[in-house]
Amino acid sequence: MTSLLGYATISMILFSIGVIGVIARRNIFIIYMSIELMLNAINLFLVTFARYHFNMDAQIISIMVVAIAAAEAAIFLSVIILLFRSKGKLDTDIFTELKQEVE
Repeated sequence: MTSLLGYATISMILFSIGVIGVIARRNIFIIYMSIELMLNAINLFLVTFARYHFNMDAQIISIMVVAIAAAEAAIFLSVIILLFRSKGKLDTDIFTELKQEVE
């Protein structure tokens, strides 16, 4: 059985990869996937500590987060498809083009 430190290290590495993906990339889809990677790293961390302390509360919260992330994925991916169809690209510069002028 792997130790608590091993799971925590893997979780921190996955979270760091997600943060680097959000900071370094300009493609909206890759940024979204990096955010999902960070969310899954936090879930792994929660489940690890729940298992270590023999407590089911964090595992229940983790299952709820996965269910909410599935609904969020459907909405976010539909927004990405609509942006790509209207603008033809998935750069983060799309959001500055969508901004309206306030008079």
